[in-house]
Amino acid sequence: MTEQSLPPMLPELPGFKHINRYWDKTHDSYAAKILPGEYYVTMHDELIVTVLGSCVSACVRDKVFGIGGMNHFMLPADKGDGMSSFGAGGESTRYGNFAMEQMINDILKNGGHRKNLEIKVFGGGRVLKNMSTLDIGQKNIDFIMQYIKDEALNLTAEDLGDVYPRKVLYFPASGRVRVKKLRTIHNNTIIEREKNYCKAIEQKPISGEIELF
Repeated sequence: MTEQSLPPMLPELPGFKHINRYWDKTHDSYAAKILPGEYYVTMHDELIVTVLGSCVSACVRDKVFGIGGMNHFMLPADKGDGMSSFGAGGESTRYGNFAMEQMINDILKNGGHRKNLEIKVFGGGRVLKNMSTLDIGQKNIDFIMQYIKDEALNLTAEDLGDVYPRKVLYFPASGRVRVKKLRTIHNNTIIEREKNYCKAIEQKPISGEIELF
């Protein structure tokens, strides 16, 4: 398909103009690429793509209306044992809640219904071995599984843990997901990106609270 014959790119929902969107030749679809700390929600038949190391992505959609999104987040490390506690009100739990609820609220306010939500989760690989005495990927997995349980969300698929980064492609309109484990990494881009993200969230903690409605 030539550039002149590409279908028009439909406008993004409010608040997502900063997300990189482009034409994906392989899938004949427009795609939105998200980086650590970002999320994207769409009402269109487009794909969302990211690459995960220790981070986790939750793919959430309203299975009736097809609106959905994907996030990409990591829990912040602390200055003590390497990871904030999961106790009530702990910074780590608050950050994870923020990452999930911010995206889910955008799905709901754009026409989704909580009773229709299905969730698929990916990532949490053990790739940042030298950053902490603890497995950051496993802490991210522990959080997302507990969150799904606490919020009584409908988990329909997961691919978590192991020692490999993953490339995740999500099609919210259909719920289809493609996951490729990157068993050979030719450079340290993924690891360095997550290290920088981890440092950034330690230096700039979240503020405010969000509740699901």
